[in-house]
Amino acid sequence: MKKNLLFMFTTLFAILVLAACGSAEEGSSKETSEGKEVFKVGLEAGYPPFNWTQNDDSNGAVKIEGSDEYAGGYDVEIAKRVAEALGKELVIVKTDWDGLIPALQTNVIDGVIAGMSPTDERKQAIDFSDNYYLSEFVIVTKADSQYANAKTLADFAGAKVTSQLGTTNYNVIDQIPNVQKEVAMNNFTEMRVALDTGVIDAYVAERPEAISSTSANSKFTFIELEDGFEISEADAAVAIGLRKGDANLEKINAALADISEEERQQLMDTAIQNQPK
Repeated sequence: MKKNLLFMFTTLFAILVLAACGSAEEGSSKETSEGKEVFKVGLEAGYPPFNWTQNDDSNGAVKIEGSDEYAGGYDVEIAKRVAEALGKELVIVKTDWDGLIPALQTNVIDGVIAGMSPTDERKQAIDFSDNYYLSEFVIVTKADSQYANAKTLADFAGAKVTSQLGTTNYNVIDQIPNVQKEVAMNNFTEMRVALDTGVIDAYVAERPEAISSTSANSKFTFIELEDGFEISEADAAVAIGLRKGDANLEKINAALADISEEERQQLMDTAIQNQPK
């Protein structure tokens, strides 16, 4: 009788182990779509024309993971080309700006394609690809403000100026003489609202964002300064953030090298045209 019971318990245990193994295999298969590995890209989906959120897949937008919304923009187009070169399916993970690097370091995402500059400080935490865009810093203000005809940094003396939290854009505000440096904001949508309502007089942005902003709101203009901000090439560049020692770095750089400067500019022009109003 004891032998029979022992056999029954042993058989039951074996069945449970096999079932558990089956569940684990099924779980891992869900990590791919149609048998294809995924390339998870983190971005804010709130920084047009680099990236934004929209309600459908028009103009090539990609569905945001865990959401009914879609992400579009220049970064998404670059991400598509990189994912294709890697032979993987692109998955967009909407992530707050200050959460992008932690998400990358903890394997929540595989890359940051979010208009991020490869600064020396960031390079201590993550690696970067070659640049996929090179821009310049400008100042966005209202077209009817006292700063609309500014030409130099000194012309913004006394102005209430801000930019995005944790960016070089915010740090360079200190180069404006006697500026009223306002608290950094989470995203450029907030800045546009703050500028429109008079909470701030201006904000520092990359040129594509400024074009995007003034295209969306005729009350805005942007100033390309004669003296300009003192920034390094790394501050003006945009690259893909990767985990330290990422084995795909060489393939990603090769994919970026295949995109000509002419095509990059076309992609940016299209993104500016397609951005949500």
